[in-house]
Amino acid sequence: MSKTQQVLELVREVGVIRAKDVEEKGIHRQYLKRLEQQGLLVRSARGIYTFADTEITSNHTLAETAKRVPHGVVCLLSALSFYELTTQAPFEVWLAINQKARPPKDELLPIRVVYMSGQALFAGIEEHQIEGVPVRVYSLAKTVVDCFKFRNKIGLDVALEALRECWFKRNCTMDELWAYAKICRVQNVIRPYLESLE
Repeated sequence: MSKTQQVLELVREVGVIRAKDVEEKGIHRQYLKRLEQQGLLVRSARGIYTFADTEITSNHTLAETAKRVPHGVVCLLSALSFYELTTQAPFEVWLAINQKARPPKDELLPIRVVYMSGQALFAGIEEHQIEGVPVRVYSLAKTVVDCFKFRNKIGLDVALEALRECWFKRNCTMDELWAYAKICRVQNVIRPYLESLE
């Protein structure tokens, strides 16, 4: 099998590929450039490639972002959209990263960085497969609590809508919400809204 065929086979297997993935297989990243010039691959972000005729799902950008920033966690509006719990359609991928991490520099992928630390960063992470790519997304209960924590960034109305939808669809329990409220230190903010649901 030629190196070109190996690259195409690899893209077929994983859907979204990084130049780094190709180099780990002992193939020079120049093969990706050539395939892009031939119109077989599309460079969708710095060092990220997919097939030119790939059917793009609504979560495709999440898969690309996970490849580009593997230590990030999909959060806030992007997580709500992933769980189909909001009427908002974010044009950026909201991504939580460690306070000490450098923000990803990318002109092609629209990423909105949210800095977190400690338990607030690591609690409630779930891994979902999107187009063959493992994507880290906060659980629904953690996402709802984060909406209250970052209400100044996304709006209290979005946080309230998420809480109501989550509660009425029985997607999470009061105990889960309260546990994350403690971790994120927003008990006093969220308490009156939780009490109004009971």
